[in-house]
Amino acid sequence: MKHDIPCCSQRVNYAVMERTQTNRARPVFKTVDLGTNHVGPVSVSVAGGECLAILGASGSGKSLLFRAMADLDPNHGEVSLNGRSREEMPAYEWRRQVSFVPAETGWWADRVGDHFNADGDLEDLLETVDLKNALDWEVNRLSTGERHRLGIVRALQARPSVLLLDEPTASLDADMTDAVESIIKQQLARDVCVLLVTHDPDQAKRLADRSMRMMGGRLQAEPGAKP
Repeated sequence: MKHDIPCCSQRVNYAVMERTQTNRARPVFKTVDLGTNHVGPVSVSVAGGECLAILGASGSGKSLLFRAMADLDPNHGEVSLNGRSREEMPAYEWRRQVSFVPAETGWWADRVGDHFNADGDLEDLLETVDLKNALDWEVNRLSTGERHRLGIVRALQARPSVLLLDEPTASLDADMTDAVESIIKQQLARDVCVLLVTHDPDQAKRLADRSMRMMGGRLQAEPGAKP
């Protein structure tokens, strides 16, 4: 099923249609008993082109789970991508394929443009999030919302297979929320698998095939959610 890509100025107010059973049955990203000192064990699989929404109270371990999935914190358990174990890949390759976009993105240079590669789709991505002129800006002039939008664009430049998005629209207005959701739908249409932390149940309904809830460091099925 192809995702409809709405205009940035339009509010999206419909549930995501179900994708084919074949796509649902094809695991791409998988964890088995993944855990740290603070979260887990978590076993979950997400198919290419599928969005899994993760809800839960602040402090329940959602961001820590994503950091473990991206191998940014010490962790144990099994994690694989397309049947290939994480241990079989160099760390830099795993983090390129499994891209974590935190709620607060990091910046290491003064100029915005120094954080990006000037490849073919950068201009289009920047225009989609209404930041087409931002490459010449200083990082210290960016608002929280601008930093987050640019962080998503930076992650997409690596063309990841898995996107771990930690509250990607938390600091955005309605129009920019639509713009970011449009980008997420584009990635799903390209068979990227998306794990999305959100506090907005309506956003989960718009984007996700299924939802789960983080409680006390454990990932549980959302009551009444699709299996």
